[in-house]
Amino acid sequence: MARRKKGRDISGILLLDKPLGFSSNGALQRVKRLFNANKAGHTGALDPLANGMLPICLGEATKFSGYLLDADKCYVATCKLGETTTTGDAEGEVVQQRPVAVYDMQLMAQMIERFSGEIEQVPPMYSALKHKGQPLYKLARKGEEVERKPRCITIYNLEILRYQGDELDIRVHSSKGTYIRTLAEDIGEFLGCGAHLTALHREWVAGYKDLPMVSLELVEQLAEQGLNQLDEHLLPMETALKDFPQVELDADASFYICRGQQVLVANSPSSGLLRLYSHKKAFLGLGEVQSDGRIAPKRLVSSAE
Repeated sequence: MARRKKGRDISGILLLDKPLGFSSNGALQRVKRLFNANKAGHTGALDPLANGMLPICLGEATKFSGYLLDADKCYVATCKLGETTTTGDAEGEVVQQRPVAVYDMQLMAQMIERFSGEIEQVPPMYSALKHKGQPLYKLARKGEEVERKPRCITIYNLEILRYQGDELDIRVHSSKGTYIRTLAEDIGEFLGCGAHLTALHREWVAGYKDLPMVSLELVEQLAEQGLNQLDEHLLPMETALKDFPQVELDADASFYICRGQQVLVANSPSSGLLRLYSHKKAFLGLGEVQSDGRIAPKRLVSSAE
């Protein structure tokens, strides 16, 4: 007997302004319940210490959440100079204190140059990365530390917003996999005083820059007015795939690709991933150009005709 689905077949992306004190999963589950959605997933965790943009994918949009996980992101962070902690942020215990000098702008400019472009970063122990199947943060809580290999990340832009006493505010536009806590620690070591992260706000995720976010408080208020009020704040699921070219298929090609077959489309790109639309302008999903020029379905939505 088929298992009955719980919740609505609602699909779209909500740009949630995650509040402080919530885990990403906690915020996700709250949104899923308020939307009465049968499926939901987020696109890159924010610690409880952090707030800001957390795109939440509902329904069929979860099929494309991985592309948002890979997207660039921009943060505003506050670094407390002169103190290092066990976790690299304000939730950990202070393990070392060092005097904070008055750093001139020449040194700050050198710091920006040092941490711009492609750099290597060692992931923190307090992270969800796994070692032999075990999340690193669980090992860290037991007082264990394991070797972590440096990973290559890209800092596209690093700027100082405020420097006053022992506080440094920075804006960071970075690639996926960047740990801002680790960046704060590394900046502290560069300055010779140590540092940890005390505040973090994610301003945007690539593809959604300058778009308004929806607070959890507003989601709860709208839920009391009815699901239609909530649904108006969802973005189309294909907005997660903006970077890929769009191809419109005729009736025959739409029919065959929705049945898993490859199709040939005149004047389409010669390689890469594509956003596929039917002759009726309906979003079908993601396709990929094959070596012979035909387009194969890669990830289709269930509502595809």
